[in-house]
Amino acid sequence: MANFHLYLAGCALLLTLGWPSSTGLPLRTDNYAQSAPLFRGLLENIKRLANSTVCYGILSDNVVMRTAETPLACAPTLTENPGCMMQRNSSFSKSECLSNIMKDLVYYEAAISSYLKTPLRSPEEEEALLRPTLEIIKSLKNCSLMPNEENDSSEKDAAQMWRGNIYNNRLKMCKMVKGFYVRTITINRAVGYITSGDHMK
Repeated sequence: MANFHLYLAGCALLLTLGWPSSTGLPLRTDNYAQSAPLFRGLLENIKRLANSTVCYGILSDNVVMRTAETPLACAPTLTENPGCMMQRNSSFSKSECLSNIMKDLVYYEAAISSYLKTPLRSPEEEEALLRPTLEIIKSLKNCSLMPNEENDSSEKDAAQMWRGNIYNNRLKMCKMVKGFYVRTITINRAVGYITSGDHMK
């Protein structure tokens, strides 16, 4: 929890250093390097979720992710290795990558928020685990200054997914958390790629 507060403090400090907070434009590369701890914090948080009460007693190894758009949009431009499935046919677009990352954040935020409004197996434990994830996502959305995707249809879709009984909803959440973990690995790699400046070479 102390690390989470450190991330929030770092985000608040960055916002006071003259970022154009009202423009809604993507971050400059140097600012991404400073907000990277939030992305790493999200990765660690989701990793803990996948091994928590949310997945207790669930034996399924299935993983469910939002579309494959983010891995494709954030794949580096490759000039070699023609056998690679993720090779791009066009140059890397930082804005397209960031827009897809924001869509992911909006989708998972909506899915988790709506899940917490359903009957839960262990309300106190699940709330304690999932609320910090929502706080990190909100901080990233506020700190990242990426294009606003609040009206994305995936947000509405995520809010409608919890129609089963408690076990089936938790099964879906467990699969989604595992998928979100895989996606946060992709997001962290994309942020590292943008931060390094390799996308500009």
